[in-house]
Parts: sequence; C-alpha cells; structure tokens
Amino acid sequence: MTHYKYFTNSDGLRLAYQLDGKGPPLICLAGLTRNSTDFDYLRRHLSGVTFICPDYRGRGESDWDSNPDNYNAAREAQDVVELLDHLDIGSAPVLGTSRGGIIAMILAASTSGRIPAIILNDIGPEIDAIGLNRIAGHVGHRPHVRSFDEAARLLPLNLIGFEDVSHSRWLEDVQKNYIECSDRLQLRYDPNLRKQFLEAVRSEQLDLWELFDRVPDIPLLLLRGEGSDLLSESTALQMCGKRPRMVYCTVPGRGHCPFLDEPECLRAITIFLADLGCSFELIEQD
Repeated sequence: MTHYKYFTNSDGLRLAYQLDGKGPPLICLAGLTRNSTDFDYLRRHLSGVTFICPDYRGRGESDWDSNPDNYNAAREAQDVVELLDHLDIGSAPVLGTSRGGIIAMILAASTSGRIPAIILNDIGPEIDAIGLNRIAGHVGHRPHVRSFDEAARLLPLNLIGFEDVSHSRWLEDVQKNYIECSDRLQLRYDPNLRKQFLEAVRSEQLDLWELFDRVPDIPLLLLRGEGSDLLSESTALQMCGKRPRMVYCTVPGRGHCPFLDEPECLRAITIFLADLGCSFELIEQD
C-alpha cells in the first residue's frame, strides 16, 4: 500500500511525497505527467537507501496550482529544494526520469553542492521531435477508454521501442497514472499542465545543452532505452563526448522510458550508487 507524507511549500500548496527505506537518501524525480509511484519498480529491488519520491505540483496526490504557468521545471526544482529543506537533507544524489532529469540538472547547476551525483533516465540536452510530438499529442487529454484493462491493451500500441512487456506490467502502469471513473479514465494530474508544456515547447524557454554544460563535474549515469524516441543514440554519444567520465548504459527492448527494474538498469544503478559509498543489497524477486 502506498503511504504518502505531505508538506506545505512557499506557494502554500500541499505537496505529497513518499519516504521509504533506510540508508543514504536518493531523490527520485518522475516524468512530465507521472508521479512518485513510478519508482515502485526500482524500490522492490533495492534496500539500503532511503527513497525520496515527490509528486510534483498538479500531479499524483499533490495540490493543483491555480496558475498553470507554474507548471515549469524551474519552479518544480524549487519545490524539490523546499522538500529537502523540510526533511533537513543537505545533499543527495538524484535519479531523474525524463522531465525529472531536466529538473535534476537545474538543481545541480543552481544549488551549490546539494546534488553530488545524477542518474539520468532516458533524457538529455536534445529531445527528438518524434517523441516530443507524441507527448504533445496526449498530454492533458483523458484517454477514450473506460477501464484499466482496456488502457493496458492499447498503451503498448502507442509506444515505440518496447519489447517483451507483459500485460500485467502495462496494467500496473496505467493504474499508477489514471483513475477509473464511471464514463472513462481520469488523469492523475491537472490537465492544465498541457498549456505550459506547449508554451515551453514553442518558446524553447530552456537551452538544455547550456544547462548540461553548467552541471558541475559530478558523477553521472545515463540510462537510455535502446528504442527511445526521445533520446537518440547520437545525442547520448555527444553527452559522453562532453562528459568522458559519465557512465552510459543502453537498455535493450525498451523505449521511453525504461522501468528501472531491467537487469541492465539494476546493474548500472547499483554499481553507480556503490561507487558513491552507498551500502545496499539487491532484493531477489520471485
């Protein structure tokens, strides 16, 4: 069962987060429309770290913002800083999936010493138009399906690069991100997120290559779904060229984004965290 904690940020919004495990903290930041439950897959396999998984404003169990302009990565990064202050945590590595990776880079570039390492899950300084258009086509829109089961059968038909994913996994995934209602599924986020997202795409508010260059020389791990339509292999290799010490792991049979419990992800993440001094164990699954 999912247990949430809450704090009130400087805007007066009640924001939710999950705090799970024992050991050094690991901040886990989800994708654009996603929420803290995305990291359940990884949490099942790792012990020895404390998972700090927030729901951004307007997502999951957090309050919606009356001003959609506040649904931007910079404001969401500030919310993460306020959560760390609330928890009295001076510094912690970040695992950022998609949007969460952009927020992680903002945090590292703007907060002196608070982010000692970053794991980027299928995100980089250049976002492919195919993936961006796919996201723009559905963000903020309720799906035209009535049940979780129907959504789970349709979901893989609209995604690129995924292989050998069971129906039960897709079913679990839609249950994390939608609410079953009498007519059709409801979003687990504020539909007004669409407005700010489209404005950001049109205006190109953030130079992501410039942001990537501003990230301090800290340990970096890049995970990329082999079939990702958001992060190309050429962009990943350019990132490696700029950061020769960055660890790069390709995840076969996955698009955008890996679930993080794939063997390749678990191996890369555990080695990376061990090199940071974390002491933990992999939990064997039946």
